[in-house]
Amino acid sequence: MTIRTRIVISEFMDERAVAQLAAAHDVLYDPLLVDDMPRLITEAREAGVLIVRNRTQVRDALLAALGKCKVVGRLGVGLDNIDVGDCEARGIEVIPATGANALSVAEYVIASSMLLLRGAFASTPAVASGQWPRAALSNGRETAGRTLGIIGFGSIGQTTARLAQGLGMKVIAFDAMLNPGAAVFASTGVEFASLDALVGEADVVTLHVPLADSTRGLFHAARIAAMKKGAVLINTSRGHIVDLPAVAAALRSGHLGGAAIDVFDMEPLPADISLQNCPNLLLSPHISGVSLEANERVSFMIANKVLERLK
Repeated sequence: MTIRTRIVISEFMDERAVAQLAAAHDVLYDPLLVDDMPRLITEAREAGVLIVRNRTQVRDALLAALGKCKVVGRLGVGLDNIDVGDCEARGIEVIPATGANALSVAEYVIASSMLLLRGAFASTPAVASGQWPRAALSNGRETAGRTLGIIGFGSIGQTTARLAQGLGMKVIAFDAMLNPGAAVFASTGVEFASLDALVGEADVVTLHVPLADSTRGLFHAARIAAMKKGAVLINTSRGHIVDLPAVAAALRSGHLGGAAIDVFDMEPLPADISLQNCPNLLLSPHISGVSLEANERVSFMIANKVLERLK
């Protein structure tokens, strides 16, 4: 007979996956729990499993409260909100949903690339109001034949490369954890490039790296200035990696042709007048990896892994 374990889920999860967990264990599912830290800490004291997304900070007082916890499930892949080292020291296994949201992020990158390179898709208000900006919007760029530079060539980077190649893009990649002769480059048909070479060559640069000391501030003003004139920058990884004011300045000056930013230093992003009416800038609320299908894959992957660990 399986011993029932207390499972606390502090952020949104596919409810069918929650039901799968509840069939075998005692589950507290409250997507609003992340915003009530005193209650979350209280509930954490009896939890054998804690399941979170990216907003729940598993460190300090919350981590100290997890005295009975054996597993932290992460509904996603980034682990910067979890003190993994301290978890390991306490005997808590951290389980991310590696690969489950890769397609969702990759499609976001490709869609953003096409939209920003072409530049025609923000014309609805003008056309609807009787304007006809045909000449101004006739110089958009096709995706085929352009170079996509991928920084961070893990599961998401590789999925993005596959989709880009299907559109006729040349793909180059840099990953600080891979050497130029790594088999993954040959197997995917992607050319390795140094970071500086990639930044200078790519028409679209997309970031897929974790937040670490080595990546914090990676795209500062000088690196953005080193990008090709008219290039597009996409960040779906983490805030603090890209200098957002420098991006806005480069867009306003015309050096950057576009930017899509899905992650921010502070989330939710506080109102920022410098970003309002900024040309060719797409902002989204950290949803590149959250689609209907991705949420289902992520939720069931973590549910199944948690159930396996609790057997």
